[in-house]
Amino acid sequence: MSSTKIVRERIWSRLKDVARPDSRFHLNFAEVIPDFEGSEQATDRLVAEPFYDSGNYAFITPDNCLADLRRRMLLAGKTMVISTYGIYRGFYLLEPGMVPEGAELYASWLDGLEHFGRPITLSEVAGRGRFDFMVTGASAVSLDGVRFGKGHGFFDLEWGMFTDTGIVDEQTPVAAVVHDVQVVEDKLFPSPTDILVDMIATPTRLIHVERRAARPRGIKWDLLDPAQIEATPPLKEMQAIRGETSA
Repeated sequence: MSSTKIVRERIWSRLKDVARPDSRFHLNFAEVIPDFEGSEQATDRLVAEPFYDSGNYAFITPDNCLADLRRRMLLAGKTMVISTYGIYRGFYLLEPGMVPEGAELYASWLDGLEHFGRPITLSEVAGRGRFDFMVTGASAVSLDGVRFGKGHGFFDLEWGMFTDTGIVDEQTPVAAVVHDVQVVEDKLFPSPTDILVDMIATPTRLIHVERRAARPRGIKWDLLDPAQIEATPPLKEMQAIRGETSA
């Protein structure tokens, strides 16, 4: 068993005590990054940071623990792009003007996102300009910024798309919101495609991470199989722009 899998499964056993069950996946952490007790306090720490105050356009993952962040962003008049589950239906755009007053909480949930938001192509995302910041959940994250998701690599893939289109780079703040039990002190070694986070917000603290290496850039097409490309609309869009096919 890989060290990554060992750490992930160790954290999952602890997470069961503080996780809020998902309506579809319950506590199946291989399928969902859950909300947790204290996520609102973790969000308090994140929104107090200068990058949040000054930023108005961000990429937010669809993780349950970020629902309160998405709600607060709508109330603060901020715009966000959110990926659908597994990126199977690409990205959605959610802007404050799309959501009636009082419906911000519903719009922060994934069903509400798709009710009020609208699909947006990768080209349209890029055309709106650079993201001011990115926020993700995690299964686990180390003190040196190495983040583990569910094991499917979606966030790293999204980062690759966004670097290829020039809307994120070395200067883009990237934050993770997790419970304290999801923070590990193990010395972890990122893969060439792993995007390390700059800060970690938990219910009890905000951890700033010192950057250790340059961030990865671009889609690693040789690591993707045709079925994954076919199932991911933004990848198919990028491939069409490149004049290629997955066959």
